[in-house]
Amino acid sequence: MLFRLFGKQKKGKHNPNPYSEQMENMKNQYIESNIQQNRSLLKDIFQKDSDFSLREFQLFGDTSAVAFFISSLVDKEKINRDILQPLQRNKLNQKSPSESPSIPSILNEVLYYCDGEKGSDMKAVLDALLQGKTVIFIDGEKEALLLDTFKLAKRGISQPETERVVRGPRDGFIEQMQTNISLLRYRLPVPEFRIDPMEVGKKTKTKISVCYLDNIASQELIDEVKKRIQDIEIDRVLDAGYIEQFIQDNPRSPFPQVQNTERPDKAVGNILEGRVAILVDGSPFALIVPAVFNQFYQTSEDYIERYMIMSITRLVRFMALIFSLTFSSFYITVLSFHPEMIPAQFVVAASSGRSSVPFPVVVEVLLMEVAMEILREATVRMPQQVGGALSIVGVLVIGQAAVSAGFVSPITVVIIALSTIGSFATPSYNAAIAFRLLKFPLIILSGFIGLLGLATGLMFIINHMISLRSFGVPYFSPVTPWNKQGFKDALIRAPLRWLTERPAELYPQDSVRVESGVKKGPTNPLASKKGEGSNE
Repeated sequence: MLFRLFGKQKKGKHNPNPYSEQMENMKNQYIESNIQQNRSLLKDIFQKDSDFSLREFQLFGDTSAVAFFISSLVDKEKINRDILQPLQRNKLNQKSPSESPSIPSILNEVLYYCDGEKGSDMKAVLDALLQGKTVIFIDGEKEALLLDTFKLAKRGISQPETERVVRGPRDGFIEQMQTNISLLRYRLPVPEFRIDPMEVGKKTKTKISVCYLDNIASQELIDEVKKRIQDIEIDRVLDAGYIEQFIQDNPRSPFPQVQNTERPDKAVGNILEGRVAILVDGSPFALIVPAVFNQFYQTSEDYIERYMIMSITRLVRFMALIFSLTFSSFYITVLSFHPEMIPAQFVVAASSGRSSVPFPVVVEVLLMEVAMEILREATVRMPQQVGGALSIVGVLVIGQAAVSAGFVSPITVVIIALSTIGSFATPSYNAAIAFRLLKFPLIILSGFIGLLGLATGLMFIINHMISLRSFGVPYFSPVTPWNKQGFKDALIRAPLRWLTERPAELYPQDSVRVESGVKKGPTNPLASKKGEGSNE
């Protein structure tokens, strides 16, 4: 009965759409010399679009013309001031009165406009309209004027929310790609800085820019980045995350193989090392490839402050990262299987605190970890005004209520709190998520096998990370394969004068970064003055 009512629908096929067929037919259709035919054709296509507008006028007072534009995409003031007013008031230098105005002469003699071109087919006209351009048809001409009048509301440049620093630049990328390119150009005023445009998305036609230094980045890396982007076949690209998922080497891995950043200074620093940055129009994040593991616990502030302070800070971040991954599992292992590993007084304190808890340690830790993950996710999705209060009050209330009710022991609450705080010390959000997810398999293994399960889980994680590649670069570089020069900027940050070479795993065309550090040592110009003062 249903087949009689609605008809049998074949899988993978759709009913024909007259609008789509009309758009396909226009791909090979040229512009007519009669503007009324062109006008009727465009009005049929955009008849359901309320923001489609047209303006008829007399070109130089004696030739019929019409301007088409999408009002939601254009700057109407620019159309009135820079296009319609010159075309109606000015006169063209014609050789004879009967000579009709031509498109090239209008562009060269009348319009003082930098972004103008001509189009000869209707497909170019449609693309121009949907990109925020104004299209002008002139009676008797088989070509159209395509003038860029695009205007998009954009937010101001502000400090990145996800990568805050105490000392360093405060500007960050925004959604408009041209503004992001200008932030990179400002920091790289050299002719070798290249920006290669690309386009991805059958429906969205999202603009993408591949940024690199022509005399530093490896040509093989540049070609591979462009090839992976060109191979993407998708109808939409709404953020840089779409591109990231298509170009990474191992999409099944929980670890990120492409670095993203909101900071222009961080993107420029990676470009100077020989990496490639990818900008996506509509996204405030830049993608950086290739990426290795040590990049995800480093910040741009590491190179601004003194090396000794930042080396210690890096070690603290790395310890916090390992701490957040293993602390809960180690607590289960010690308390359930190996209590002899800790002093007796701590065993007595932990056992007395768990005397009223009805669950095993592994269940107790799992419940608290899941509760913390739910609370963390709720804090992220809540409005900013109440999110901070929820995170603080929620932890205090839930922790105290759980201890009072006898569901968890006080020491378990302390362990989970320390593990959660350790995960916040990781600068990269997507790397922190990977370790938060891997924490749960380690908890389960430790609860069933003990220390052997914890060691086995860590071995699998390390083995997986060693096998990862990012555009052919080993994920654990420069530790494995070992590189002494690269290790100076891995776990610690050596003085800048010692970082004389770019990362060897990137195979840069110019490997020398610092020639000789400081040419001369410090001097004491006021030492002699001090001696003269003492003599007096």
